[in-house]
Amino acid sequence: MGAVTKSRRRDVLAVSAGLALLATVGALAYGLAAPSATLLGPALARQPGSRKEIALTFDDGPSPETARVLDILRDNGVRATFFLCGANAERHPELVRRIVAEGHAIGNHTYSHPYLYLMSRERIAGEIDRTQDALERLSGRRPTLFRPPYGVRWFPLWPLLAQRGMRMVLWSAWGREASPDPRVIARTTLEELRPGAIVLLHDGYEAAPGADSRRAPTVQALPEILRGAREAGYAIVPLSDAPMGPAAAGS
Repeated sequence: MGAVTKSRRRDVLAVSAGLALLATVGALAYGLAAPSATLLGPALARQPGSRKEIALTFDDGPSPETARVLDILRDNGVRATFFLCGANAERHPELVRRIVAEGHAIGNHTYSHPYLYLMSRERIAGEIDRTQDALERLSGRRPTLFRPPYGVRWFPLWPLLAQRGMRMVLWSAWGREASPDPRVIARTTLEELRPGAIVLLHDGYEAAPGADSRRAPTVQALPEILRGAREAGYAIVPLSDAPMGPAAAGS
């Protein structure tokens, strides 16, 4: 009887240890990848306040599709924030300059768009700094905003950004751009809008040459997103107008 009891205790302990490990892994995964998570450090995922304002952000460019995005934003009187990959910026310097000239903000999206998970401090710093140097050289501006590729963060990232006077920006609304149907992208984006939403869209495709055309459905959806947001009573404001204090982090 005693042997059976000890065996059961071992089983219970093993199950408890396994559940604790799963919970730890789950919490870590959430902290490293969920846009709203601030378990490991601060990030702006939504503009604070209750006003019906949203901010548009574009990742992974610039690319040839960026020119069409800029045309649509210009025609609608909207300013946005473009989180640029350094490699793409060097391929399309004229678009970097146009983004800035037309009143949009630029942010750092790393040089080659890698997963930062398990990456060394030195490699992460290299991705950030190489992009900072490229964007400053091309536009005359050194970005203060950073968005990690795929939204994935790793432990060295926060101190590196702090040393450079940079702030991490994530998102709270996304249009599920894997769909090839612009109507789906527009509908899912509009469904996620809330006061203060930071909207994630893409004008490029990582830092891969020749893959830019995959963003054509997003470009086609953009006029409907702008129209639908305004019909719902939302003002579209620049991200740089948002308060950037600690109270905004992860809210």
